[in-house]
Amino acid sequence: MKKNAIKEKIKRGDQVLGVFLGINAPPLVEMLGYAGFDFVVIDDEHGAFSPSELENMIRTADSVGLVPIVRVSYDPSSIQKALDRGASGVQVPMINTKEEALDVVNRAKFPPCGNRGVSYSTRPARYGKNSGKPYLDESNENVMIIVHIETPEAANNFEAIATVPGIDLAFIGSTDLSVNMGYQLEGAGHPEVQKVINELFNKGEKLGVPIGTVAGNSDAANSAFDKGAKYVGVILNNVLTSALSDVVSSRNAAQSFQ
Repeated sequence: MKKNAIKEKIKRGDQVLGVFLGINAPPLVEMLGYAGFDFVVIDDEHGAFSPSELENMIRTADSVGLVPIVRVSYDPSSIQKALDRGASGVQVPMINTKEEALDVVNRAKFPPCGNRGVSYSTRPARYGKNSGKPYLDESNENVMIIVHIETPEAANNFEAIATVPGIDLAFIGSTDLSVNMGYQLEGAGHPEVQKVINELFNKGEKLGVPIGTVAGNSDAANSAFDKGAKYVGVILNNVLTSALSDVVSSRNAAQSFQ
């Protein structure tokens, strides 16, 4: 079984850059791989994917050297289904307590590390060619488990959540955090939200827990890396919308001088 490249990089202290993608578009996944990103987060929380579409997106990521991570939905079976389709890891939203974090690990890892259901006929097991203890152990070692910290309750319980054995990274969902803190208008830039985010970065550093976060563009991604983030996902829709708007604005400006 192939090693999880971004999990290995983060263990070495490297930083990794990826993209959140909620559109069923394998060609876009290919473009991301050719552009040199480290990973793609296939967004099954906010995106719209059937199980077969999800698997095709994961397969495409594998073909271009992208590590496929799935941000799962709130369906209790979504972790199992994402990993059985071949995802190298899962991001799980709205984790607020240690107990919820423990449940995530149980769902993502095979016994004795968890209680994920076993099937050797799935794609990651090469449709039956891999089986038994070697496959189960390698799967448990390679799967990347990422939990979202995006409520005041989660921020208060950060240490208990982030230190659960099997959790590889704590992801700060800054938009949800700002909304859940009551700053729907001001957003993540509000000083109180930034204070909590900075505290989470400091706690992560003290605990030796890697921190991930989201970014709307390259400047925001670089700022997050400068702050100490090890894992940053850029929102593709934001990048595309901005680029397309720039094209239209440039054309409108040119026409105004004619």
